[in-house]
Amino acid sequence: MPLASEAGDSQFHTTHWSLIVQAAGKEGESSRAALADLCGAYWYPVYAFIRRRGHSAEDARDLAQEFFATLLEKGYLADADPERGRFRAFLLTAVSRFVSKQHERAAALKRGGGRRDLPLDFDIGETRYQREPSHEWTAERIFARRWALTLLDRTIAALRKEHEEAGKLPLFDALKVYLTGEAGAPPLRSVADRLGMSEGAVKVAVHRLRQKYRDALRGEIAQTVTAQEDVDDELRLLLAALRGE
Repeated sequence: MPLASEAGDSQFHTTHWSLIVQAAGKEGESSRAALADLCGAYWYPVYAFIRRRGHSAEDARDLAQEFFATLLEKGYLADADPERGRFRAFLLTAVSRFVSKQHERAAALKRGGGRRDLPLDFDIGETRYQREPSHEWTAERIFARRWALTLLDRTIAALRKEHEEAGKLPLFDALKVYLTGEAGAPPLRSVADRLGMSEGAVKVAVHRLRQKYRDALRGEIAQTVTAQEDVDDELRLLLAALRGE
């Protein structure tokens, strides 16, 4: 998968997670909204983690909603390290601690009164979970792999939307198979014939799309860290999770 860092990254802008960490312990609508966006994007790895820890689908649904409500409403960000803050690591540590203490709040989970639930589709989440590997993978390993795949899915979705808005969706749909290095990609010649392009033009289009993909993936990762130097480390962890390490 061609995802190596390119030299000369532009200035690292304030991102969702850096904004949240800066506002930790303070009331702020902008940081609260940024946290809700991140939780809404990366909720499934949390749900899969809870399920793999042995909880039923119903209990995992309640635990996940209560966990996110706690993050959004009860100042759970005190543990976020502004020097090495990574949303992935913070979220895994936080949900692990939360689930370990779940028996202390079982009655509150059943009541569920007054909490702020995120609009999460747990039916789809459970369907996805049923397709997870059933062997010895730990909850932490499931979390890491699902985190990585969520990043890739969001990156692909963003690129697809960009091409759709530019009126180039057929081109994107034809070339996206070349982004992740998956087996079975058709020969460029056949794609060129289908699109009415020369093979050379398709090669150039694939090269440009891969560059956009690298940049978009790094941008997606950047939303979950507080410093530019963390992007490369997170990218390495992503690749390791996809390899099953």
